[in-house]
Amino acid sequence: MGEQPIFSTRAHVFQIDPNTKKNWVPTSKHAVTVSYFYDSTRNVYRIISLDGSKAIINSTITPNMTFTKTSQKFGQWADSRANTVYGLGFSSEHHLSKESAGGDIQSPLTPESINGTDDERVTPEVTQNSEPRAEPTQNALPFTHSSTISKHWEAELATLKGNNAKLTAALLESTANVKQWKQQLAAYQEEAERLHKRVTELECVSSQANAVHTHKTELNQTIQELESTLKKKEEEIEGLKQEINNARELQAQRDSLTQKLQEVEIRNKDLEGQLSDLEQRLEKSQNEQEAFRNNLKTLLEILDGKIFELTELRDNLAKLIECS
Repeated sequence: MGEQPIFSTRAHVFQIDPNTKKNWVPTSKHAVTVSYFYDSTRNVYRIISLDGSKAIINSTITPNMTFTKTSQKFGQWADSRANTVYGLGFSSEHHLSKESAGGDIQSPLTPESINGTDDERVTPEVTQNSEPRAEPTQNALPFTHSSTISKHWEAELATLKGNNAKLTAALLESTANVKQWKQQLAAYQEEAERLHKRVTELECVSSQANAVHTHKTELNQTIQELESTLKKKEEEIEGLKQEINNARELQAQRDSLTQKLQEVEIRNKDLEGQLSDLEQRLEKSQNEQEAFRNNLKTLLEILDGKIFELTELRDNLAKLIECS
């Protein structure tokens, strides 16, 4: 038959401080369900309490154990196998009386640490805590502004390099986050499957509907929270995938702009060569024009001399005619 539930109650759970052996340490933020099971095949009693999916009490009762009532609402017992002392704080003396009615749960610890005088006993302070908790353009530039084009593309390339570095860093961080979240998702899925199995086991072995309903409600709530977290993580992963695709598109644009810049630089070098050749030809033409002007000036001076001589000759001829 295995273990069968025989009794359930709610209490605040404590464990003795392993260092001082006198102070109590709360193991749950609020009152939790404490259940008692009996295994008829082994004739063994066991006390179990869960806080969410964490077992905070898993104590097998042996004949040498004693449940000691230290106040009207608090009791304790020592578990040598777990190497600790458990304490339960109840909301009323009636619940504590039901707890200690079964009685035979002698402590292996010394009488001074557990069953001493009232001054030597450890009394916890039970606190009721509330329930949680600008894309670059790609138009061709005019041929006659090659220097301006080069500076423009260099500025664009510098901007793209900066954006690419940021995107690369974000991509690496996103990839690491995706890997971590996938591991967390796998852990959440395993935890959800374990909790589903635990609900099924409790439904099969529990004969007390109230205790099963309480456990099932708590476990279902935990499953819903895990499923909600899983859905959020999946949405975040989809967002990161979109960011990665955008980063790849920007990388492709950067490569295209880099290629265009290289083409413009080559074209600019060709233009500089043509400009140098034109300057040499212009200088040669200017020299030739200057020489031509000098030749014309010399011819004009000679012509002026000849005209002056012809004028004197004409005047002399005119005088001769008049004298005749």
